[in-house]
Amino acid sequence: MKELHTGKLYWPVTLNDALEYEPLQTNKKTQVAIIGGGMSGTICGAEFVKNGLSTVMLERGQVAGGSTSANTGLLQFCNDIMLTDLIDQIGEHDAQLFYRACKDAVDSLEEAARSLPADVGFIRRSSLYYASTEQDLPKLKKEFEALSACGLDVEFWTPEQIEAHFPFRKSGAIVAHGDAEVNPFQFVNAVADAAARAGLEIHENTDVVAHETLPNGLHLLRTANGCEIEAEHVVYAVGYEPEELRGKLIKAELNRSFVIVTGVQHDLQSWHERYLVWETARPYLYMRTTIDGRVVVGGLDEEIEQPLHSDKERMKRSHKLLEKMQALFPQLQAPIEFEWNGTFGDSRDSLPFIGADPSWSNVYYCLGYGGNGTVYSMIAANLLCCLIRGEEHPLAEIIKLDRQSLTKV
Repeated sequence: MKELHTGKLYWPVTLNDALEYEPLQTNKKTQVAIIGGGMSGTICGAEFVKNGLSTVMLERGQVAGGSTSANTGLLQFCNDIMLTDLIDQIGEHDAQLFYRACKDAVDSLEEAARSLPADVGFIRRSSLYYASTEQDLPKLKKEFEALSACGLDVEFWTPEQIEAHFPFRKSGAIVAHGDAEVNPFQFVNAVADAAARAGLEIHENTDVVAHETLPNGLHLLRTANGCEIEAEHVVYAVGYEPEELRGKLIKAELNRSFVIVTGVQHDLQSWHERYLVWETARPYLYMRTTIDGRVVVGGLDEEIEQPLHSDKERMKRSHKLLEKMQALFPQLQAPIEFEWNGTFGDSRDSLPFIGADPSWSNVYYCLGYGGNGTVYSMIAANLLCCLIRGEEHPLAEIIKLDRQSLTKV
């Protein structure tokens, strides 16, 4: 199993009673088999059973135990690739369609969170997207105009407005309304529990080691312990583990990023309405607060796939993140209590890979590469459900695995 993070994670300590699911012990037949029990697989599983599809989800470790544990829980409709750049890449119509779909996905995530019996830390937040340098300001203003033309709820703040709301001054910022935050570990575990009660069959510690197509067109999955699953459709929701695709389908860049979570802050009054905060620089710094008053800070991305093992080197990055936070919020003095380093993926065109395998009938992929992985997971659940049921989806051509935009970047 690929190592996806090192360090001390925060989210798992917020849930003491996560349910466990038995490994697969007998052969099964199902309409849909999902390989992967993280954010993507679990949201897809919940959507599938809600739409009447018999579904088995197979996770070789524990539900929410991979990239989900290192997810920082920011839910935003703005993407790593600005709308203006996406328009240049795929055209205004498709770019606007994709951005509006991201906004709708945040709304759907809220609906899902509100339907759960447990509080999973879902809170609506606005985002402050500030210009890292004066040179970034013209492009940021152009981005604001594009977002407004797309019908999204945004404002443009001047340096004076920023300074009136925060303890720092920047040359300009977009304030986006309609974003949110969530505890990703609690959310995935609660969604899995609710979906299991609704009919999703979940098996942890079940490693799929072989996948073949039978003469009748059905798919046969074999597990490490010798069990077989016969499925009409197979969905790979394997997160940032592209070797699962046998190197034949997708070339994505895998990098590593660093995150800290502070102790509980004494006073967050200067943090206006607990906005999500990020910047135009690439790689970018991003910050959010937690329900109990901590601050989550991430960034310092490096073009290296393997998580950093040296505690000393990782702490150097962690202290740099703390310094960046305190440069913006000098009054925040609580020390680092959790810090980790995790793998994340980017596609060449900064869009997720969601859709059918171009050359393998009834095999699909749900790979939410980029900073909006949770939002992409919700998009994927709806899109793949449509494809499996033989229905069309407006985003299918935009984010399919053999899309034209991949050849232009």
